[in-house]
Formats: sequence, C-alpha cells, structure tokens
Amino acid sequence: MNIYVLVKRTFDTEEKIVISGGQIQEDGAEFIINPYDEYAIEEAIQVREAHGGEVTVLTMGGEDAQKQLRTALAMGADKAVLINVEDDLDEMDQFTAAQILADYLKDKNPDLILAGNVAIDGGSGQVGPRVADLLDINYVTTITKLEINGTQVSIVRDVEGDSEMIETSLPLLVTAQQGLNEPRYPSLPGIMKAKKKPLEEVELDDLDIDEDDVEAKTETIEIYLPPKKEAGRVLQGDLSNQVQELVELLRKEAKVV
Repeated sequence: MNIYVLVKRTFDTEEKIVISGGQIQEDGAEFIINPYDEYAIEEAIQVREAHGGEVTVLTMGGEDAQKQLRTALAMGADKAVLINVEDDLDEMDQFTAAQILADYLKDKNPDLILAGNVAIDGGSGQVGPRVADLLDINYVTTITKLEINGTQVSIVRDVEGDSEMIETSLPLLVTAQQGLNEPRYPSLPGIMKAKKKPLEEVELDDLDIDEDDVEAKTETIEIYLPPKKEAGRVLQGDLSNQVQELVELLRKEAKVV
C-alpha cells in the first residue's frame, strides 16, 4: 500500500512564544511536529504493519523542517520528502499549501493519505480536504477509527462529541482526530535508523507550478496574544443575595444582560 502522511512543522505551544511587531519571533522558539499529525503518522505505520507497503512523510517549508521529518522517520516512517519553498514564497496559506502538496502527489498514485485534523498554529483544518479535492479522491475528516479490507474502508469519525460510521473506498484521504491511537515515541534504534533513511528535497521549480498560481489568497494582518483574564470574584452572603449581586454584575460590568 502506498501511504503518504502530510506533516506540518509548528510552534511548541508548551514553550513560551514571543510576539513582536504583530509577528511570532522564531529566534529561540521551539518547533515540533504538529501534534495531530503524530496521530496520522502512527496510524500510517499501523496500516503498513497490517497491510504492507511504504509510508512517506511529506512536508513543505525550509531546511529547518528536516528535523521534524527525521523525527517521523524515527517513529517508523520509511521515507521523507521536503518541498523546499523557503526561497520562493514569502507568504503561504491553506490554498498555497494544498496546491503545492497536491501537485507533488498527483502522479504518486497514493492509496491512502493521512493528515492531522488541524494544525495547532492555525486551526483551519482546510489543507487535507483541499488536497483531496484537488486530487479528486474521497476524504473523511476527524477520524477516530480506521479499518481497511482490500479497497473498502470502514471509518468512525468524531462529530462534535458524538460518533459517525462511514464506509468508503480507496484511494482516500483522512484527517486524524485525538483518540485515533497513541503515537509512539522514537526509540534509540529508530533514531539511529532514521539517519540512514532517504530524505528527498524538492524545489518548487521541480514541480509543475508557477509561483503566481499559488500566491496566498489571504493575508495575516496581525498576531497577538489573548488578553489576560481578570481574577474571579467569589460572591458572599445567602443564595438570594448572591443571585441578585450576580445579575447586577452581569448587567453593569459584563454588560451581557
């Protein structure tokens, strides 16, 4: 089975993020594989172990993204591909990413493509479905269970806290939701093996793409941290007085009633 996983390099939200001039400062920031993409990588490895084939992790960005690809290889992926757009594109959005990824994949004949449900830095959840649409293949989002029998696929997906069962067929793109599996940690032998696994680097010029055709459709005006929350207030007195005070606070301070 020919399996691809779409991976994104994201800021580690467990670490401190510094914003200056409306932009996130990358100097000193920690980067990781987008956590939802880890579920996709793990599921791809499990599918390969059950059905055979090869797992290729694919990302786009600059040279720095090689670190996250090596981590995916250490987890158990077979190959990695970096589409290096560092010197070609100043701005990218979901449209740009999907166009470039789909162009790379269009002649690779993937049976199964996996991606994270959302990226924790943007949270749009658009890239996976856009890629599937461009490749004209089936797609299912927010999956929590995947079973493959030949070309037939049974899926359970999360629907706002409930579950939905879907039957579809390969070729297929799915996006992984938390709960799909428990991603493995790279082992020391895996890390050593990852150094010898192939990591291909592709330039935008190697693809059948003109920079103007993938120009971002959206523009980020400013990035800012949410305002600090004020300390909560504990109401005193009997219940009726608390209710009366609460209503007054909601009306005069919160201005919601």
